[in-house]
Amino acid sequence: MSSPRIALIHATALAVEPIRAAFERHWPQARRMNLLDDSLSVDRAEAGALTPAMVQRFVDLAQYAQRTGCDGILFTCSAFGPAIEAAARATGVPTLKPNEAMFEQALAQDSGGGVLKLGLLATFRASIASMAEELEALASGRGRAIALRSVFVPEAMDDLAQGRAADHHRKVAAAARELGDCHAVMLAQFSMAAAAGAVQATLACPVLSSPDCAVLALRQGILHA
Repeated sequence: MSSPRIALIHATALAVEPIRAAFERHWPQARRMNLLDDSLSVDRAEAGALTPAMVQRFVDLAQYAQRTGCDGILFTCSAFGPAIEAAARATGVPTLKPNEAMFEQALAQDSGGGVLKLGLLATFRASIASMAEELEALASGRGRAIALRSVFVPEAMDDLAQGRAADHHRKVAAAARELGDCHAVMLAQFSMAAAAGAVQATLACPVLSSPDCAVLALRQGILHA
């Protein structure tokens, strides 16, 4: 399968460019289709929790992608874990959560036999709780003891949406200093990927971003299935 068709499902337009760039770096042969419902992130923030109607919208999007004949689905929205799981069950198509591969890479870090200290930077507050829950569950399944510290970066997502990328990167890098000593730091949103260099310049530990990890994991899973 040299040119599989991958459906990319987004809840914000800000995720489109970072994942496009990651595919160009790591898997340019893949044929990509983009599905965007940019009201999902707004509705999720306003509701304060996932609703059955939101879950059904994810299922509908995934089933549409399935009907196009896609070989895999990658969701790029980080606050919708249970909805993504429901979509995967409904289609049976190989499906990857946005941060699943990044979490795996974070949990693979060497903690010297002690508790693994991880940091999470987020520009969408609603994603923090669901991501922390997913990471804790994954760590428990791997038998790894972790200590997670999360920091929300206010206004940074608005900066990016309004074309002030430099301000976005600066604010994210400044917030990284609040995390303290970590074995690895993760950028929660796909839209934050371009700030990875600025954050890495601030920290001594590895800085992980979702798009690169996700594309590499999806490529491995589909081509070597």
